[in-house]
Order: sequence, then C-alpha cells, then structure tokens
Amino acid sequence: MIETPSAALLASEMLEVVDFVSLGTNDLAQYTLAADRQLAELGELNDPWQPAVLRLIGAVGDAGRARDLPVGVCGEAAADPALAPVLVGLGVTSLSMTPRALGRVAAALEAVTEAQCRAAAEAVRKAATAADARAAAAAVLAPR
Repeated sequence: MIETPSAALLASEMLEVVDFVSLGTNDLAQYTLAADRQLAELGELNDPWQPAVLRLIGAVGDAGRARDLPVGVCGEAAADPALAPVLVGLGVTSLSMTPRALGRVAAALEAVTEAQCRAAAEAVRKAATAADARAAAAAVLAPR
C-alpha cells in the first residue's frame, strides 16, 4: 500500500521488489496535505483533486508503466466518475470502489478514450489548485 508521500516518491524502487502497488488515496491525501480527514474544520482541504496528490499518484503511475506492473487505487478517489479517467491517465490500472459507484465510474470510463485520459492527466499535473485541476480535466474530457 502506498499511503504516504515518501512511499509514492519511492514507488520506482518499491516496484523493483513487489508485483503491484495499491494507492490508498484517502490516507495519501491526508498525509500529503497535513489535513486530518476526521477533523471537520480540515475536511475540505483533504481533496484528491489537489495537485500535490495528483502529482504523487502520477509518479506512482509512471513507475508502474515503466515496469509494466499494476497500480491500483482504493479510496474515495476511485469512486469519483470525474476523477476516474484522470487516474487512468496517470497510470492507474485498477480502481477499487463500493458497488454503488461502479455504474457511474464505468459509464465515465466508457465515454472517453485512453488518449483523452492521458491528456486530462497531463492537464491536471499543471494545475495550481484543486479547482483548477477539476476544470482542466473537465475541459479535456468534455463530450465533443
């Protein structure tokens, strides 16, 4: 499990000795942003759309692609139909979510190409804020 920024930054080395990794996005966001998700006052800061979190996910995805190894995501981020294509573009190969989210996420992924997913991932990596990341992804993934 990759749940800390340090583990994400060392994903390439980790993938030398394991067959796959799974990102726990709830904890990764919490530790990256120093925002305890159980404290209501900090809850809105704990957002998987934060560019720092997305860049860490991208680093892990890049490491997985380089070694042709699976990179999974579990946590609330996997169940977000707007974020799922971005995660795929960042190199995520599997998404673990509650059954009630499957239909929405599957529909979102069916509506886009792999090239769009990669373009959305590239766009969010350049974002400065979570709102910018959401807007950048939406612009790339908008139906044409």
